[in-house]
Amino acid sequence: MKIGIVGTGQVGATAAYSLVMQGIGNSIVMVDRNEAMARAQAQDIIHATPFAAPINVYPGGYDDLDGAGIVVLAAGVSQKPGETRIQLLDRNAAVFADVIPAVLKAAPNALLIVATNPVDIMTHVAQTISGLAPERVIGSGTVLDTARFRSLLAGRLSVSPKSVHAHVLGEHGDSEVLHWSGATIGGLPVNRYADQIGRPLTAADHETIDAGVRRAAYTIIEGKGATYYGIGAGIAHIARAITSDQRTVITVSKVESSVMGVGPVAMSLPRVVGAGGILSTLQPELTDGEHQALVASAEILFDAARQVSKIPV
Repeated sequence: MKIGIVGTGQVGATAAYSLVMQGIGNSIVMVDRNEAMARAQAQDIIHATPFAAPINVYPGGYDDLDGAGIVVLAAGVSQKPGETRIQLLDRNAAVFADVIPAVLKAAPNALLIVATNPVDIMTHVAQTISGLAPERVIGSGTVLDTARFRSLLAGRLSVSPKSVHAHVLGEHGDSEVLHWSGATIGGLPVNRYADQIGRPLTAADHETIDAGVRRAAYTIIEGKGATYYGIGAGIAHIARAITSDQRTVITVSKVESSVMGVGPVAMSLPRVVGAGGILSTLQPELTDGEHQALVASAEILFDAARQVSKIPV
């Protein structure tokens, strides 16, 4: 499958690199308004293919997206000093208003994976502009937050992250909800597993892990300016589920007419992802506190979306 990457900065380029290293797709076309950047990124990544998969990676324009089954949207602008979040959202929505019609003109059957932040609102923008069915517009959502949750639990309990099943729901941002009550290892609730191995999880452990997940981006950005390795791998994970029709459960963002009485809103829930995009959405069992927190997250996203001119709500 041909995969397009629109926006070849750190996130877009790292996503392309992750696709190559994991052998996902058979060709990757990199599109950017800065053509020199797209050429340089493609050339750098193609030099890694002798050590990974023989995937053709090349720069191109929108016309070169013809036949792409997936297009990753990683284009966007940076926040200016003194600029509000909504002003930034409107500028990024304007970018999408230019980009998405050009993408769909060349690749009308492509699934869109949205990586531009704030990803939930930009997923809503992308679905509105594109007019595509919501299941064909997939926001990366909390795929990375879920990975952070699993990795921190795994580190605390000395088990492989692949054996940890836990999800982060709602916004990819401060209001996200760690679904502690649904977290399991080896078929056991995570707290029971911890007790069985003699390493019980304390309230302090819960707070430390919650902060580690919720504040990870701030810590990384403070240290090196941006996050890109984790989300690059997360985008590749979503793309593999599509290209291989894996029907994998992934916490990704999608526009819903209503979530717990709030909507329309784009937010993350566990969703089955395969060749057709988002095939179904799961409704996790929640404690009262988790339910209230998820409603609050949905309301925050709904209120933000109402202020973006490209979203009619």
